[in-house]
Amino acid sequence: MNLLTHMQYMQDSKVRPSVFEKMKNVEPKILYARGDGTFFEPSANSFSNRYNRANDEQKKKYDITLDKISKDFEINWPNMTNKEKMQWKYQRYMQDYLATISSVDDNVGRVLDYLEDTGLDKNTIVVYTSDQGFYLGEHGWFDKRFIYDQSFKTPLLIKWPNAIKPGTTNEEMVQNLDFAQTFLEAAMIDAPSDMQGESLIPLLKGDNENWTRDAVYYHYYEYPSVHMAKRHYGIVNKKYKLVHFYYDIDEWELYDRAKDPNEMYNVYNDPEYKEIVESLTKELYELRKNIRILMNLVKLLFTSNYFKFFN
Repeated sequence: MNLLTHMQYMQDSKVRPSVFEKMKNVEPKILYARGDGTFFEPSANSFSNRYNRANDEQKKKYDITLDKISKDFEINWPNMTNKEKMQWKYQRYMQDYLATISSVDDNVGRVLDYLEDTGLDKNTIVVYTSDQGFYLGEHGWFDKRFIYDQSFKTPLLIKWPNAIKPGTTNEEMVQNLDFAQTFLEAAMIDAPSDMQGESLIPLLKGDNENWTRDAVYYHYYEYPSVHMAKRHYGIVNKKYKLVHFYYDIDEWELYDRAKDPNEMYNVYNDPEYKEIVESLTKELYELRKNIRILMNLVKLLFTSNYFKFFN
């Protein structure tokens, strides 16, 4: 998602709806797609739904910041170049992001302090993770959704007294669908046979020999949508990443993760990587078949009726 053309003024940048509406014809316009191919502008609800979660005392504190942001936007936005507008949005985005990270850090500390103060830290497994990473301007984007590493990779920190050696790391290909089996094994409960993850406990204890996964599959299909990230699927292993963008386009990308960790150079059409493309493509479609990709369900979900929810 592009910082300039997709980041909402009210929801993302925290401009008050009253100020935004008073200014009229703010450029560039932010347009999101419905499932039927038509477009719409985000409404004031995107701001008010979040603002109204706060109580009166919280709103008084929040209003100080919102008024400052809105005044700055009203005075300076009309005279900015597109580059300056992108920089303004980026600063707002990073201020929110870093404040959120700081708050998360403070509250993780509170949880850890409580466990230590009560003695529960001796027999408690602590897991810190997330549902995805986040773009902080890389590739010119914010938000998440794409298969590139900034959003594809997620944090995973685990503290398990007397089981995990402090300070150890592991580079194997693991996924959040492994969590359920891991927790079940830790609780000495057998996992159902139809679960698709693998317990991480052998890896946590330093045993990598029997780990069988050498690649993971990713699929993003929420398009057309409010997020405007094209549909794509791909396979990722330690060395390479192969991606296919589809639906209303047909584009392939291949990244050499060792030589190009920032994924800036698509080598899909480079003759040097011909054999890699062929082998990864075969492995990709085998992986799709093995994990039973439910394409009919995707088609059912992404109809025009589904997108009425967003407008």
